Amino acid sequence: MRKILLQSLFNICPFDLTGDCTVPNAKDDIRVSCVINFYGRLDLLQGVLYSLAEQDYPRDRFEVLLIEDRGGTSAGREMASLFADSLHIIYLPLQANHGRMGYSRNYGLAHSRGEIILFLDDDTVILQPDFLVKLDSLFFQQRNADAVMPHGHAAFSLMKDRYAFHDPYFMTSRCTAYRRKVLQELGGFMDHFVGQEDVEFVTRFTIAGKKVIKAEELHYYHPPLLVPDIRKPRAVGFSFFGLKGRYSWPVWLLLLANCARHALLWPLPARRFKEQGRFGIGFLCGIVDGIRGKKEQVYG
Repeated sequence: MRKILLQSLFNICPFDLTGDCTVPNAKDDIRVSCVINFYGRLDLLQGVLYSLAEQDYPRDRFEVLLIEDRGGTSAGREMASLFADSLHIIYLPLQANHGRMGYSRNYGLAHSRGEIILFLDDDTVILQPDFLVKLDSLFFQQRNADAVMPHGHAAFSLMKDRYAFHDPYFMTSRCTAYRRKVLQELGGFMDHFVGQEDVEFVTRFTIAGKKVIKAEELHYYHPPLLVPDIRKPRAVGFSFFGLKGRYSWPVWLLLLANCARHALLWPLPARRFKEQGRFGIGFLCGIVDGIRGKKEQVYG
């Protein structure tokens, strides 16, 4: 239903679907590029790197790009060096646009070489040694697929309780793979986004009629939604407000309403609704910041 509505509105009021990244062609016979953006949280990053180091996949066929925010740190460089013998790692300290996940994702994408781009969060964990083998096989078998979406499970490593809400199939950069050609066509992400840059990208992906496969045989683990305060969702709301002028009005308003809808859930007692509601409230505050003419809203 959402796809039909988005495409119908786009047909009435079209706009440029291109993001802010000029994506180069694949090269050097690299099949899979794993793009991980991080800052701090090296204990979590170490987990996903161990996951990749355990993969039953030829080391000369995949690369791991580590993009560290705020110019990088000595600890981040040491972590990259720690896995240099077991992984083909490219360490990229981010020198500009700090705190903007859209720009950070694009920076990694622009330096990648693989035919398949797998975006991962630093707190994603993959326990299947044949994950990359199966992922590659899916793209080979499903030649018309533009993206592969693995099955997500809730991880509790950051939780004080077993709060388990987790959408098993959600196109997010915590673990989604794309063919390079679709990222080239759509121009990657929007540079100014602080967070949920993947939600914005998937909006354009959906409007463009691209095909995604839900891969039941692929699994990953990621902590469920945690919103300790409204700072990040406020910055995210401001980022979405910044699409004004790039999106057509009907699609832009629909996207704002969709992201803010959870604010109504906050009074409900369940933990899931509290977290979603807090995000929705922060998102609305970010929209208000945009309406009031605030020039910049960066999280952290």
